[in-house]
Amino acid sequence: MTHFVAMEKQRVIRFQRGSENEGKAEGVSESETKPDTGLPEVPVPADDTPEVLNKALSGLSSRWKNWWVRGILTLAMISFFFIIIYLGPMVLMLIVLCVQIKCFQEIIHIGYSVYHSYHLPWFRTLSWYFLLCVNYFFYGETVTDYFFNLVQREEPLRILSKYHRLISFALYLTGFCMFVLSLVKKHYRLQFYMFGWTHVTLLIVVTQSHLIIHNLFEGMIWFIVPISCVICNDIMAYMFGFFFGRTPLIKLSPKKTWEGFIGGFFSTVVFGILLSYVMAGYSFFVCPVEFNSDHNSFEVDCVPSDLFQLQDYALPATLESLTGWPTVRLYPFQIHSISLSAFASLMGPFGGFFASGFKRAFKIKDFANTIPGHGGIMDRFDCQYLMATFVNVYIASFIRGPNPAKVVQQLLALRLDQQLNIFNSLKSHLIERGLLEDVA
Repeated sequence: MTHFVAMEKQRVIRFQRGSENEGKAEGVSESETKPDTGLPEVPVPADDTPEVLNKALSGLSSRWKNWWVRGILTLAMISFFFIIIYLGPMVLMLIVLCVQIKCFQEIIHIGYSVYHSYHLPWFRTLSWYFLLCVNYFFYGETVTDYFFNLVQREEPLRILSKYHRLISFALYLTGFCMFVLSLVKKHYRLQFYMFGWTHVTLLIVVTQSHLIIHNLFEGMIWFIVPISCVICNDIMAYMFGFFFGRTPLIKLSPKKTWEGFIGGFFSTVVFGILLSYVMAGYSFFVCPVEFNSDHNSFEVDCVPSDLFQLQDYALPATLESLTGWPTVRLYPFQIHSISLSAFASLMGPFGGFFASGFKRAFKIKDFANTIPGHGGIMDRFDCQYLMATFVNVYIASFIRGPNPAKVVQQLLALRLDQQLNIFNSLKSHLIERGLLEDVA
C-alpha cells in the first residue's frame, strides 16, 4: 500500500510540473493551470485538416486560416442538413441516433483515457452496454406511444410492449451486477467515479436525443426551426465576434464576446421569424409523423392546425405610426418562433459554456477531431441538447392538448366490459349536455 501511495504522489508531481510549464509557455496564470484532481491529461487529437485546404490556405495567418476552414466545413454541413431534411423524418431520426452514439463515444473516450491508465476491467464494455439498455427503454416507449396500431397488430411486438419496462429493468440490473463484480480492491473510488461518468453522459446525451425525436413526431418544423436557430446563432455570434468583438463575455470561453452575443441574438430572432414563415406554409413540415396501418407506411399528411394558418394581428400604435400598417399577417407559429430563437440565443450558448468548462477540466481543445476546424460532433451539438429540452417543455406547456387518437388507442386496449362501461358513461354525459337524444 505504501509503495502504491508513493507512486501516486510521484505521478501527480510530474503531471503538475508538466501543466505548470505548459501554462507558463502560454502566458496563463498558475491558478488556471493547476489541476483539480491529478488525473492524467487527455491526449490532444492531432490536426486532421484536409491537405487540400492546408495547401490552399498556407499563405494565410492562423486566424484567417481557421476562419476559412470553419466557413467551408460549415457550408458543407448545412448542405448535408438540407439533404437529410429532404429525405424525410425517418432519416432524420436515424441521423439523431447516429449523432447520439458518436457524442457518447467522444465523452466516454475521454473517460477511458483517464481510466485505462489503471488497467481496470470492463469500463468501455459496460458503458456501451448501458447505452444499449437506455436506448432500448426510450425507443421502446416511443414505439409504443406513437405506433400503437402497429404494435398491437404484431404478436411479438405486443408481448415486448406489455413487458417492456420489466425487460428494460432486467437489462439494466444485469449491467449493474456486472459492474459490482468488476470492482477491484484499492480502486473502488475511481471505479465509482467512472460509473457516475457513464450515467451522467447517458443523462446528457441519450435523454436529450430522445426528446429531439419526440419533437420530431410533433412535426418536422419543431425540429428544424430550433436546430436552425442554434446554428444561425453560432454562426452569427462567431461572425460578429470575429469582426467586431472587443469585450470578453465569459472566462470559460475567452474568444466569446459581448458583441458576438448581442449580434447573434438579434440576427437569430429575425432568422427564426423568416424561416418559420417559409416553413409554416408546407404540410410536409408542419404535420405530425403518423403510421398508416392501411398502407403500412409512415406518413406526413394532414390538414394544418390553426397554428399554421395565416391570421391578422393588430400592431401597437407605436409600430403602426412607424410602418403605416394597422395590421400584419402572420402565422401564429411565428410568434412562438420568437421564444424559440430567443432561447437559442440567450440560453443555448450556456450549453457551449458548459462544454468549454468540461474541456478545460481535462485541458483539451475539442472533444475529438471529427470535423476539421470544428472539433468533434459533441462540439457542434453541445447547445442543441439544451435546446431540445426547452422545445419539448415548450410544446408540453403551450402547444400540445389532449390527443383523441391516443385516447382511442388506450380505450381499444381495454377489456370489452371496460369499453362498454366507458361508452355508457360517455353516452350519459353527452345526453346531459344535450348533444345526444335519449332514445331509451
